Amino acid sequence: METLDLAPMIRAAGTVRLPGSKSISNRVLLLAALADGQTRVHDLLQSDDTERMLDALRTLGVPWQHDVAADCFVVDGVAGRFPVADADLFLGNAGTAFRPLTAALALSGGNYRLSGVPRMHERPIGDLVDALSQLGAAVTYTGNPGYPPLTIGKGTIRAGGTVSVRGDVSSQFLTALLMAAPLTGVAVHIEVVGELISKPYIEITLNLMARFGVQVEREGWQRFTVPGGACYRSPGDIHVEGDASSASYFLAAGAMGGGPVRVEGVGRNSIQGDVRFAEALEQLGVQITMGEHWIEASAPASGRLKAFDMDLNHIPDAAMTLAVMAVRCDGPCHLRNIASWRVKETDRIAAMATELRKIGVEVEEFDDSLRVTPPQTLRHAAIDTYDDHRMAMCFSLVTLAGTGVTINDPACVNKTFPGYFDAYRSIASPVPVVAIDGPSASGKGTVAARVAESLGYHYLDSGSLYRLVALATIRGGVTDDAAIAAVAETLPAEFVGGKILLSGADVTDAIRSEECAAMASKVAAIPAVRDALLERQRAYRQAPGLVAEGRDMGSVIFPDASSKFFLTASVEARAQRRYKQLMEKGLPANIDSLSQELSERDARDAARSVAPLKKLPDAVLVETSDMTVDEAVRFVAERIA
Repeated sequence: METLDLAPMIRAAGTVRLPGSKSISNRVLLLAALADGQTRVHDLLQSDDTERMLDALRTLGVPWQHDVAADCFVVDGVAGRFPVADADLFLGNAGTAFRPLTAALALSGGNYRLSGVPRMHERPIGDLVDALSQLGAAVTYTGNPGYPPLTIGKGTIRAGGTVSVRGDVSSQFLTALLMAAPLTGVAVHIEVVGELISKPYIEITLNLMARFGVQVEREGWQRFTVPGGACYRSPGDIHVEGDASSASYFLAAGAMGGGPVRVEGVGRNSIQGDVRFAEALEQLGVQITMGEHWIEASAPASGRLKAFDMDLNHIPDAAMTLAVMAVRCDGPCHLRNIASWRVKETDRIAAMATELRKIGVEVEEFDDSLRVTPPQTLRHAAIDTYDDHRMAMCFSLVTLAGTGVTINDPACVNKTFPGYFDAYRSIASPVPVVAIDGPSASGKGTVAARVAESLGYHYLDSGSLYRLVALATIRGGVTDDAAIAAVAETLPAEFVGGKILLSGADVTDAIRSEECAAMASKVAAIPAVRDALLERQRAYRQAPGLVAEGRDMGSVIFPDASSKFFLTASVEARAQRRYKQLMEKGLPANIDSLSQELSERDARDAARSVAPLKKLPDAVLVETSDMTVDEAVRFVAERIA
């Protein structure tokens, strides 16, 4: 499975142009297909879900083309009757295609078979089928009752009347009925049973139906009437708004990463309910400004997001973003009335709780709500995305909360936002890393520590980690590679007040012995040891920045390091430095033997198959033979990107 590693981010600012709304795009495509006349659809979202709808329309005989020059899709409407009356349609996991097409095909007098991916076959559709049956449609289940796949036959559509549909499972059922009702040719009255969830999505449906010439009468949110004789007529040109649900990730980034972050393509005049996510952010203290076609978010003036307790029934998709933002709030947060999460691309309540716990968050899961308690610190984790685009996009925001994450199956964002991660990187700045490598006694440790101090950055001496593993194996008499890797995984190491502790004992000097140094070179060549220490080293990447010294720093651990340096010096110069250090400690030393040891170690380090000693192509060479420590520090500091 493909994975994507995201580094911790230090801030977020910039502008993002949003892709078209998925909800609007698939509604517009179906309405354009059912309308009389040709429709030019501008700014259509191009993603997996819209591709499913476009493929289905082509299979049903609806002519359409992508006018690349005009940057629009041209749909020739079929005036309410699909030319192809017998077809098999595969609709993936696209609920915005599956539910409306089910209703439209059920009322069109043909024979059709509709299926999707396994998860689509777990998403309920029984309430929609029951409502269609009330109109005389012939829809049968070919798998589990109440769920796709479906077979649609030629029913006997009765002359209007009243049908009822549940409103507390998915608003897509009501949307599907409303959009298909004009195909009956008679007045259809639709009564909603129970509370209607996600009302803003019904507003989108009614707005778009009106754009195509069909005015729906409604009595509150309980009864809707589609007039007899209503038929869709093309408006000619129609523009798809930017996706307000997708806007939530970037507005959240502005809130968590300082900002300002501006999203373009959606604003105060949007027909999408998810623009009210901006109102939710204001309750967290986020600074929001809004124009006709844009929204901008910046961090609270206090610097900390306020804890919240909200009913989020009206913005179920954008509410997922709030669940991740909760990890940066100043207290426990409660997300209420989100039962619809259970029947989305995955069971989002369960999935969100599971993945938040992976990064160290305390989560309480209820039937229709989540309670999220932010931890003191977060930990790196591999996030499973459940073939759910919103899980992947939401959890990218964890990087603005102090830790990196690995996103499993990042391509799932293609469902609605194929370029999401590129857009995210365009506004989010990684915590800077200065990677310093070089041969033994080149001064890299001293220079790295001094540079970190001068910048106020954290400091990582990776060599100490390997020396600690070496010391632990020497003391424990461990020689087997697997056993050494096990030592690395559970290494009881601490770095406190400039001292290096192993199992609570000060080993700062002990790990500098020649025996320990020689063993460190050997254990560092064991792939399993390097894997065991990989995330441990990456965890040092914290704001405001990190200076990381040692092998692999700029190639494996932090390949995206903003600055890379390779310090070197002649063998003679390095032997002199080592000699001086040993003499100052009152230890015996011989220049010739030190020179020989360094030469042999250089050759050994350069020749090993794992992490060989070499200068990276993008690293700055620093020849320190004739430099003082101050000069080397200044040379490096002046060239940090």
